[in-house]
Amino acid sequence: MVRPTGSWVAMPTPFGKDGKVDFGAFKVLIDRQIQYGTSELFVLGSAGETTLLSIDEKKDIIRNVIKMTKGRIPVFFGCAAASTEGSVELAKFCEAEGADGLIFTVPPYVLIPQNAAFVHMDTCMSATKLPCGIYNNPSRLGVNLEPETIKKLSDRHDNFVCDKEAMANVSQLVQVKRLCGDKINILCCDFPKYSIVIPTLAVGGHGTANIGGNIIPEEAAKYSRPWTSVEIMEECREEYFKWFPLLTELYRLSNPIVIKAALNILGLPGGSLRKPYLDYAGPHFDELRNMMDEMGVIKKYSV
Repeated sequence: MVRPTGSWVAMPTPFGKDGKVDFGAFKVLIDRQIQYGTSELFVLGSAGETTLLSIDEKKDIIRNVIKMTKGRIPVFFGCAAASTEGSVELAKFCEAEGADGLIFTVPPYVLIPQNAAFVHMDTCMSATKLPCGIYNNPSRLGVNLEPETIKKLSDRHDNFVCDKEAMANVSQLVQVKRLCGDKINILCCDFPKYSIVIPTLAVGGHGTANIGGNIIPEEAAKYSRPWTSVEIMEECREEYFKWFPLLTELYRLSNPIVIKAALNILGLPGGSLRKPYLDYAGPHFDELRNMMDEMGVIKKYSV
């Protein structure tokens, strides 16, 4: 089973001028990730504007991205939906199309208790034989999957392979690692306000589920490697500290607003945003472009 490790990049969904998904742009962005050493891709996550896509658009993305990536780079697809039934439907579709893996979240907005969160995840993971992961993001979803709940899921499902954590609580990482050991891979977001990249890797985590790799893929791959040697640990810390200011800019607003702006600065087809998101503009856009220029990102990655 594929187990995400290293730099697992959460990709945006590029839209053309007609507002439709631009699959030519998708291929450009995917090929670039492969070129620069990204380990896996995460498609239809929050960076992919998944809540603003119709079910037919999601299925079209799944079908086309699998064709672009099969045998080239593993891709996990987000199966977030407003209901358990909706998540199961997407999971079954992904499996039928030949996806590498799936990511589930608790449904947003409904604020379910832990026992309901467990039943939701248990039902989703039972509906497929594909490798599964959870995306634990209380700030967007309103519910934290507690370490004990994650342990129960791990005990029940051999296809539960990874936990993507996005919260400013190192004790969550420690407890998941204590309870689950090496059965699931722990990865974290690279949100500077949480700053859990170093703690995640220090407790035996396996990498990052990041957005920084959309802009600096080679560098994100360096700060996302598991710590298997002192040299890797030192390089990780050096790279992460160096690029921390850029990550701060990329996370100034909710994903994928600034990601798409930075891609467009590089001449890459990030495309526009769907409303209610608004395209990035004004003084902060100029600050982003200046920082990318001063740090050598434009020189290295512009096309």
